[in-house]
Amino acid sequence: MVELSRRAVTIGAASAAFAFARNAAAEEVVKIGVLYPLSGNAASAGNYAKMAVELGADIVNKGDPELAKLMPVAKGGGLAGLKGAKVELVVADNQGTPAAGQNQTLRLITQEKVVAMLGCYQSGITQTASAVAEKYGIPFLTPESTAADLTDRGFKWFFRTTPIATNFAKAYSDFLEEQKAAGRKVGSIAIVYENTEYGKSTSTAIADLFVKEGRNVTMKVSYSANSTDVQPQVLQLKEKNPDVVIFVSYTSDAILYTKTMKSLNWKPEIMMADAAGFNDPAYVKSMGPEAEGLISRSAFAPGKPGSIAAICDALYRKKSGGGGLEDGSARALQGFLALVDALNRAGSTDPAKIQAALKATDMKADQMVAGYNGVKFDDKGQNTLGSSLLIQMRNGEYVPVWPKVKATADVVLPYKGWTK
Repeated sequence: MVELSRRAVTIGAASAAFAFARNAAAEEVVKIGVLYPLSGNAASAGNYAKMAVELGADIVNKGDPELAKLMPVAKGGGLAGLKGAKVELVVADNQGTPAAGQNQTLRLITQEKVVAMLGCYQSGITQTASAVAEKYGIPFLTPESTAADLTDRGFKWFFRTTPIATNFAKAYSDFLEEQKAAGRKVGSIAIVYENTEYGKSTSTAIADLFVKEGRNVTMKVSYSANSTDVQPQVLQLKEKNPDVVIFVSYTSDAILYTKTMKSLNWKPEIMMADAAGFNDPAYVKSMGPEAEGLISRSAFAPGKPGSIAAICDALYRKKSGGGGLEDGSARALQGFLALVDALNRAGSTDPAKIQAALKATDMKADQMVAGYNGVKFDDKGQNTLGSSLLIQMRNGEYVPVWPKVKATADVVLPYKGWTK
């Protein structure tokens, strides 16, 4: 990581603060840095997240009459707390690498003078990018990076709206306990994970909780991110033949594993995924019917007509010209709305006031796009009200199946894959 001298940090923070004060006085725009993988192996997910955040900016700047009844920032005309200042997104491509994420964050803060940062999808990139924001005293909110240790660094300027790996691990464990009670084979479990921060930290969180709760993790299979051949890993799985496989993978890897499993004609009783690449619309479009019965997690279901989730889903479909919100894009939009809610309440572009407003956030369940119970941060910056559901691939589309209170269909097992 590029080391920043104390003198540079002091000068940079001071000059940035001056620029923020000037922008506030002008009451024209509030710049928010948006950092996502717009190229690389997670480009599809990054571009969908970008589109969701752009929708959020449209809602704030242009307004929506239906949403205005449900959330103050949707009245249009900009941020009322900042005398109508419009939100300007300064979008950058982190290229799917920690180094690019770090460099782009530095540029957005020191050159573009953004007042806050949003991103970065991949946990390993969020880790380095948020460290730069921390040194400069700029609020950084991640809507979707789930590595548990991101909120264990003692950072004061870092906030996260998404649930984390330990929350997902508990959902998986409880789901498998229900399947065991129903007579399904869950006696041997394999965890397959890519070897960046996301994969390593998430697989560890799942394995640790499973061991604690008496689940038999018989295999942990690591592979290099951006692999072009996973046949050795799939052959290893085929030889051991675990009852349950949980994948922690990004998009290109998810597609590669599914194709390789089909070519080698092997599949487990229960196949699960920790969202990410398996929830990417690019995966669903190309592999959905061939992954029939796959179970993944999600933070989004369209909800009842007239709800914020349903309205935003319709707006997103119109903007995208096709598919609606899914797990990644819904979490991105939710994170953005939480950030602008804080900006509006802060009534200032002073980073310390934005930070204080984020700490005081108390958004309720009926204000959510994502299926959270609300947004309220603890002293580490973690949203304590995040929640998720499990979804299952049915005829090329995901439907909510667990828990029953959020389900629209029953779970159908075993995993069918390419054979229906």
